[in-house]
Amino acid sequence: MDRRIAVIGGGAAGMTAAIWAARAGARVTVYERNDRVGKKILSTGSGKCNFSNERMSAACYHGGGTALIDGVYGRFGVRETKDFFTELGMRIKDRDGYLYPASGQASTVLDVLRYEMERLAVAVHTGAQVKEITAEADGIAVSADGRDRERYDAVILTCGGAAAPVTGSDGQGFVLARMLGHRIVPTVPALTALRCSEDFCKRVAGVRCEARVTLYIDGQAVCADAGELQWTDYGISGIPVFQISREAAYALRDGHEVTAGIDLLPDMTDAEAEREFWTARRARMAGQTAEQFVTGLVNKKLGLLLLKLSGIRETARVADIPASAGRKLERLCRFLTVTVRGTNPYAQAQVCAGGVDCAEVTETLESRLVPHVYFAGEILDIDGICGGYNLQWAWSSGAVAGRSAAGCRE
Repeated sequence: MDRRIAVIGGGAAGMTAAIWAARAGARVTVYERNDRVGKKILSTGSGKCNFSNERMSAACYHGGGTALIDGVYGRFGVRETKDFFTELGMRIKDRDGYLYPASGQASTVLDVLRYEMERLAVAVHTGAQVKEITAEADGIAVSADGRDRERYDAVILTCGGAAAPVTGSDGQGFVLARMLGHRIVPTVPALTALRCSEDFCKRVAGVRCEARVTLYIDGQAVCADAGELQWTDYGISGIPVFQISREAAYALRDGHEVTAGIDLLPDMTDAEAEREFWTARRARMAGQTAEQFVTGLVNKKLGLLLLKLSGIRETARVADIPASAGRKLERLCRFLTVTVRGTNPYAQAQVCAGGVDCAEVTETLESRLVPHVYFAGEILDIDGICGGYNLQWAWSSGAVAGRSAAGCRE
């Protein structure tokens, strides 16, 4: 086999696609617009690279392409990914199902991929942004800045989406896909923070607390997640916020009213036990101040904010607090509402929701419109939740597209 394959984009999906195509005997060239490959990998998992997760299912993904997940993972899933990286020399650490390189360094993941591409003699053109891809009678032509126009037997688009454009994912892949006739499902930032209207966010900026966050669209609850919430001067952040940000972004884009309800006592799950808790606390602390009453209940800054929102003076004796104000305080502990006016932009988002319409892609990730053109990674309308799911999609879709482009029959 001596097929010539171009991989457009040298990120996680692109490097994986290049390796598997080269292992199948193809001559592979990677076009990367940055001055080096794999730049985005270095920032994943706060530099520790949570590259996969043992708890893997299609339910962990969103978008119009979720029907592709099971088939792709059946060809190259978590087990194959672990074997792949182990073979490349990387030891793996399992933290309650979240998989990391044992070195604790995202650079390890990038290095072993680079070394394997070098071993396989994959050609890498950096600083080369592809401007045009054209289907011709004798193959697929690729035109890039500073490079001669080249013809290939197959092309794999792994340019990413529009999130974190400083790493190279600036939406150019969507431009190329449109040139080939593909529809792009409208995109929004995902796995990102929410910007809220309430000024009180500034009072508690920097506070981290356990919470359950429920997203409401036009007053209807649509999704929720729990974990460590982070307050910022502009709104809310943290994993539970990231997990619901996709739905918020699309709702805002379509002009809907979006709010978030924050439960600051998510561990209280029994209504009767909660009533007994409040009754006992009021009785025990009747002679103390309102400030003392909320101390130890939640973070102190949050506690003082809740008192203000409830109309309770910090110095008021607990026994003197009107029953209506006390009930309001209890409600706010379980349901503090913020109005969502926007999300952080693509520059501060971990992924981009939307992308190439997966109805136009086969189960081997080949274009149904242009033969010998393949897609892998974030460019497709598939995005995962936090926890290594987006990188797993990159490895799996990259491997499947790479082997398919090289002519492997699985």
